[in-house]
This record gives sequence, C-alpha cells and structure tokens, in this order.
Amino acid sequence: MRILVVDDDFAVRKLLTVWLKAYGDCDTAVNGKEAVQAVRMALTEGSPYEIICLDIMMPGMNGLDALKAIRELEAERNIYVGKGSKVIMTTAAANPKSIMGAFKEQCEAYLIKPLDKNELYNALKKLGFDAPSA
Repeated sequence: MRILVVDDDFAVRKLLTVWLKAYGDCDTAVNGKEAVQAVRMALTEGSPYEIICLDIMMPGMNGLDALKAIRELEAERNIYVGKGSKVIMTTAAANPKSIMGAFKEQCEAYLIKPLDKNELYNALKKLGFDAPSA
C-alpha cells in the first residue's frame, strides 16, 4: 500500500512515517504543492496513494487547497467520491471552519494535533485498513 504524509514540520512527518510503516510504503511532501505533484505522478504511474495524511496550515499551498486539487485530479481520471485516496487531515486547526472545509473538500477523517497513534490507528480501522501486526 502506498501512503503519502504531507506536513511542513519534519518531526510530524517522521512520526507519522514511523507509525504508518506497518501499513505500507510512505512517501513525504513538505507542502500542498509537493503533495499534488506526488499524487499526479502516482496516478500517472497507475499506482495511486491509498492513504494521504495531510496538514492544513503549510506555506505556499495549504492542505485544503491541496485536497481540492487532489480530488480534481482524481475526477479527471474518473475516480469519484469514495473511490480515491483516503485523506486524513492531521492538523492543529481545530476550528469549525477548517473542519467543515476539509469535509466539504471530501476528506475522510480529521485528527487534531498533537497526534495520537491510537487515534490514527482507529481512524484507519474505520476506513477499512487493518491494524498493523504487533
């Protein structure tokens, strides 16, 4: 399984990749623009990301704009709602506007920082991904 972790904070990227390596291969991006480029390349290669962990507050292109662009890339390839990458917002943005905006752009889950490994694993389980073996 391919996973993309997008966050401008190195420590968060590292932590998420450590937690998610039991699920599959993790790539990283430091902002929304890099994330969209990675998703475009993965779709072109025919090997899309199954999970994307996406921060909102990043320099350049933020996570909400990136999520919208990712969903547009999927739609261009006839990958419609519920059939594309499962996007989990992993962000410090706890305000209702950010949360509602993320779900409006079709994220599947929303985790507020500081991140908790069990909350992440529970979100993945709800999305149909088996828990990593001990």
